Amino acid sequence: MRQQTTRTPDGLVIVDKPSGFTSHDVVAKMRGIARTRRVGHAGTLDPMATGVLVLGVERATKLLGHLALTEKEYLGTIRLGQDTVTDDAEGEITSAADASGITRDAVDAEVAKLTGELMQVPSKVSAIKIDGKRSYKRAREGEEFEIPARPVTVSSFLVHDLREARAEDGTPVTDLVVSVTCSSGTYIRALARDLGAALGTGGHLTALRRTRVGPYRLEAARTLDALQEELTVMPVAEAAAAAFPRWDVDARRAELLGHGVRLDMPESYAGRGPVAVFGPEGQFLVLVEELKGKAKSLAVFS
Repeated sequence: MRQQTTRTPDGLVIVDKPSGFTSHDVVAKMRGIARTRRVGHAGTLDPMATGVLVLGVERATKLLGHLALTEKEYLGTIRLGQDTVTDDAEGEITSAADASGITRDAVDAEVAKLTGELMQVPSKVSAIKIDGKRSYKRAREGEEFEIPARPVTVSSFLVHDLREARAEDGTPVTDLVVSVTCSSGTYIRALARDLGAALGTGGHLTALRRTRVGPYRLEAARTLDALQEELTVMPVAEAAAAAFPRWDVDARRAELLGHGVRLDMPESYAGRGPVAVFGPEGQFLVLVEELKGKAKSLAVFS
């Protein structure tokens, strides 16, 4: 992360989001810190959750839609023995069951079934649109509706600790400390819900911390208070080099690609998604993707 002090910053800011803040709250705060309205985020994070939230400032906002389609990592705590309306600790408890007899073998068996390529039904209290209306709005208004299952990939779902406890109402529960590596669009609270359902106890998420979004890790994140004291950004070129395959071109190709000309791309970039194009002096020029062997421009930065 490099400090920008003489002008409005132009790059990515990796924020360690505090609990209780929506992603929009963080964007609003950063607009004040960076003194610009041109701020956006690469994927939301539930208000209860903490951890890595990637923001783009000024030109870097053009990268965000592409950064959102990346792998993510989380640390969390799942409580077996209670269902909630939101599938996390912020929602009202809807059912309770004695989860004190749950064994590690039983948990591991069901966790294995929730690993790999899945069809996941998101929480009804979510921002997903159903017929043009946010799911959480439908849920709050008491509507009966179904959310279609969506394909997600859970690359890793590990249980690090299992401990018996008692909920505030005295219900015997079992808390699991877990880590999850998954595709964008995966709901960790839906994993908690589905694990509880499979075990017959109910379940919900009580804590969640995102530790990685693509190549951006928690170690690089800073709190909003720290950013208020000293605003630092990752320059656009550095961010692009970290997130996408790099294609270095000569001056002639750099000029043509910068004007949107669809030049032939090396076969090695086929099927690799967005590619960052750099000129002969190391300047970041344009983000492209391969289409029928040609470079299709996604966003120009030169």
